[in-house]
Amino acid sequence: MPTIVFSAARVLAVSLTAVSVLAGVAVAQPVPTVRIRGAIEAVDGALLTVKTREGQDVKVRLTDNVTVTGVAKIAKADIKPGSYIGVTGMPQADGSQKAVAIHVFPEAMRGTGEGSRPWDLRPNSTMTNATVDQKVEANDGDTIVVKYKEGEKKVLVTPDTPIVTFVAGDKSELKAGAKIIIFGATKKEDGTLEANRVNVGRDGITPPM
Repeated sequence: MPTIVFSAARVLAVSLTAVSVLAGVAVAQPVPTVRIRGAIEAVDGALLTVKTREGQDVKVRLTDNVTVTGVAKIAKADIKPGSYIGVTGMPQADGSQKAVAIHVFPEAMRGTGEGSRPWDLRPNSTMTNATVDQKVEANDGDTIVVKYKEGEKKVLVTPDTPIVTFVAGDKSELKAGAKIIIFGATKKEDGTLEANRVNVGRDGITPPM
């Protein structure tokens, strides 16, 4: 009989330990996030109604400390050796990238998301955040070489490639008709979306990333 009691206690202890471990794993799971591209249809206080590029209407609640960043056009000449940039690109047969869009990071954002990864702007597109190592100018398009920790890529920048940068923004820019991208809206347990950062196109432009 004592042996049976001991075994039951041991089983209970092991079970509680397992529950504790599973609970720890659950707590450690990352909070689901959603990337939203679209146009603001309405603003009601801290609640944005957004028509996404897929045609869906979604509501996004802004946090009290939301950061608004403007996305503004700049010239190709603003891309220089040493610039830290993000290249939205399409892989080419020779291993290079054709730039669909480029955003030049302000110096304070150097190192943000460094590396190359799949991206969802277009099917098979990629995002490469890296430092410009070389730039060769040509009439039909510039070629730049960017380097990041894991390697480097050659990028073709055509005359049609949109080039933008991030600038300080204001909540007053979040109004009907503004084009926005939210990189990481948090999906809450009740299905609502919350954002602490919104990027909005300046002068009517659509953030191209």
